[in-house]
Amino acid sequence: MKLTVKPDFVANTFRAFLSGLNKRNLALAGTAALLGGCSVIPKTETVSTGPAPTPTPQPSATALPSDTTRHRVALLVPLSGTTAEVGQALANATTMALLDTNAENLRITTYDTGRGASAAARQAIVDGNKLILGPLLADNVPSVQAAARPANVPAIAFSNDSSVASADVFVMGHIPEQSIERSIQYARNNGSSNFSALLPEGDYGQRSYNALQNSLREYGGSLVAFERYSRGNTSIVGAAQRLRTRGGYDTVLIADGARLAVQAAGELRSDGATGARILGTELWSGESTLTRSSAVNGALFSAVSDGRFRRFSESYEARFGNRPHRIATLGYDSVLLTLRVARDWRVGSRFPVNMLYDRGGFLGVDGPFRFDRNGVAERALEVREVRGNQIIEVDAAPTTFGR
Repeated sequence: MKLTVKPDFVANTFRAFLSGLNKRNLALAGTAALLGGCSVIPKTETVSTGPAPTPTPQPSATALPSDTTRHRVALLVPLSGTTAEVGQALANATTMALLDTNAENLRITTYDTGRGASAAARQAIVDGNKLILGPLLADNVPSVQAAARPANVPAIAFSNDSSVASADVFVMGHIPEQSIERSIQYARNNGSSNFSALLPEGDYGQRSYNALQNSLREYGGSLVAFERYSRGNTSIVGAAQRLRTRGGYDTVLIADGARLAVQAAGELRSDGATGARILGTELWSGESTLTRSSAVNGALFSAVSDGRFRRFSESYEARFGNRPHRIATLGYDSVLLTLRVARDWRVGSRFPVNMLYDRGGFLGVDGPFRFDRNGVAERALEVREVRGNQIIEVDAAPTTFGR
């Protein structure tokens, strides 16, 4: 399954960025529609979904007339509340994908989960949608699933929490466990043997700890020490001080974002000590803070390639006037994925879930990915190193998926 990608774009769009793929082995998340122009008006609407006045919602205006040539797809994202900015970026990205592909066989309607995920999902089902893109938050998945499952409507969630995946909920987000495993594999192949970790309290920290342990069982090495902390400036510094005192390790995983990682690394390498090799997670992707601190010089982390994201970001800014959130690519790629499946999806029928299990995988802005039988997207990740004022690729993303 060789995945060969030409990174060039035409007129700041993605009409050509999938054209160089090996079509025999990779089910593209995009089709010949990518060759079209951008004159078509995307079939998108936004539906207000406040608390339902009755237990059974009535079809909204967007449900009529019935579509006979377009697949009805619901986008469930927060357009109000604390995560509204991220939700809007996802919504913008889906519109951008429709424009870039000249897609005329999809009708995507946006529902605001910020006003209630359950109400949004129920309205989406009543309106006749056969596929849900979203939700963003893992906490919203049960409510969405409760409304969608009886109607046999699957969801492709933007969450990175693999625990919410199931036979009808597919998790498309960038999974921290995969990032940690890729970094541990690289570190083991390059001299690391005794590991330690700084882990935030809560779900992300526990998932990182489990991933570290599982990776060491897979690739060898020992976990000799770890410290937990609450997510506060002084807490991670204190944890780093305790870890440095304990010693006995040659590599330390800092399972947090760039800002806190820089503070911890500064303590680990204080008083002129070069300290151990530092590993980060996918949370470091796109963070310029890393290149402004010598404390993390030489640190490694794994993430999807940013090569196509840069062009995506430029095109997004030209259309919407601001830079997209990094997660916005999931909205774009979910449309490409839907278009690929739509080749063999009869309008008005149930979404063909089995097509999501294509072992050849799909391709999007974030590179190749495929869904495992557990419903979690497996991604090809590259290893990067912080080197002075830049971040460079030191081990390219795999070009094939293992069977």
